[in-house]
Amino acid sequence: MEKPSLDAIVSLAKRRGFVFAGSEIYGGLAGTFDYGPLGLALKKNIEQSWWRRFVDLRDDMYGIDSAILMNPKVWEASGHVGGFNDPFVTDLKTKKRYRADHLLEENGIDPAGMTLEQMGALIQENGIKSPDGNDLSAAQQFNMMFKTSAGSVDGTDTTVYLRPETAQGMFVNFKNIIDTFHPKLPFGIAQIGRNFRNEIAPREFLFRVRELEIMEFEYFTEERAWEQHFEYWLGEMRAWFSSLGFAPEDLKEIEIKDGERAHYSKRTVDFHFNFPQKFDEIGGISYRTDFDLKNHIEKSGEDLQYLDPNTNEKFVPHAIEPTFGLGRHLLAVLSNSYREDELGGEKRVFLSLPTHLAPLKAMVAPLLKNKPELVEKAREVRAQLRMVHPAIAWDDNGNIGKRYRRQDEIGTPFCITIDFDTLGETPELKDTVTLRHRDTGEQERLTIEQVAQRLRDAFA
Repeated sequence: MEKPSLDAIVSLAKRRGFVFAGSEIYGGLAGTFDYGPLGLALKKNIEQSWWRRFVDLRDDMYGIDSAILMNPKVWEASGHVGGFNDPFVTDLKTKKRYRADHLLEENGIDPAGMTLEQMGALIQENGIKSPDGNDLSAAQQFNMMFKTSAGSVDGTDTTVYLRPETAQGMFVNFKNIIDTFHPKLPFGIAQIGRNFRNEIAPREFLFRVRELEIMEFEYFTEERAWEQHFEYWLGEMRAWFSSLGFAPEDLKEIEIKDGERAHYSKRTVDFHFNFPQKFDEIGGISYRTDFDLKNHIEKSGEDLQYLDPNTNEKFVPHAIEPTFGLGRHLLAVLSNSYREDELGGEKRVFLSLPTHLAPLKAMVAPLLKNKPELVEKAREVRAQLRMVHPAIAWDDNGNIGKRYRRQDEIGTPFCITIDFDTLGETPELKDTVTLRHRDTGEQERLTIEQVAQRLRDAFA
């Protein structure tokens, strides 16, 4: 089927408890969202799958969880205080701000590589107005870091920032990892963490937000080996996206040209996913050279060099940085798994989620909730199956068909129904249950132990 609309994804996410607008009862706050029970479970499953693949199953990766608030000198050294800017224009009537590059894109003009002045000139030359139809100001720069203050003992305040990226936490902990674990090159430092960016115009649901989570690592190597490792991690990123169920045609690799890359990068490849709105960035990989460690050596005065145990040579390693946007991953997974079809003469919506990502792995239900003997047996079966996996739901609300549809819509792979045959009404079917498959609606009669084994096989 065609890609679902963004409105369809947003509606399902709200209706079924995946994602809610932040502080909704007060009218919300643009660019903020709250994850409901199912959204949190899906997000955690993506995180855990990522961590297992890139950290737990490797001997060359070290996980950390660095502080959100850091010494402001970190952001001076990294270039964020002076250079973490976005171009914006102001509606001269309403005073609302808009991204200058986004307005150009929406009017069919590619702003890649343009200076601030060039963007502003093109907006004026092409008569581009604000979304409200009003004239716009000249283009200006806007620093995207959230600024706050930390009180000190003498009553004065120190300006600090909410971190705009997780990377610097890994660079400033480079010496700690070296001193504590004595790793040999190449090796990586990984983390999953919250970041904050004061977006001028948050939009497109989870795609462009002010509070986001990033999964990434810095992989340190000798300069002479960076191309080899860059290609290796490109392949690993392709394998990761495949593990999420993404088809090759749903991904594009965009080689970022000279002059368009971040100031620290010598090579960058962005991965774009076919989101409901368009192909856009879901992750990327950059060769950051030795830019960050060298700057921190200069600004902090600390020796962040690596001592080669074989040659006793000291040098500053270079870093390759694969980055994955967690919120964008969740949006992509929802979009990729969204299906509409007809089953039993009725239209239905379901999420064909990969089993390892599904928030709930199965649902157990008594055929009728007003029959105590069915309810008791169903609870007994659920308790057995939760020994296989804890995410086994209980649902006795409404008729069994409505329960199936509800579980389909949240992506539960299996539904298990306990009926009178389970209790022995038909002797040869005693202690068997109905196992229903989400994607096809097909049902089969299995013993409870066969169901348990089916789940073990599915979750292996």
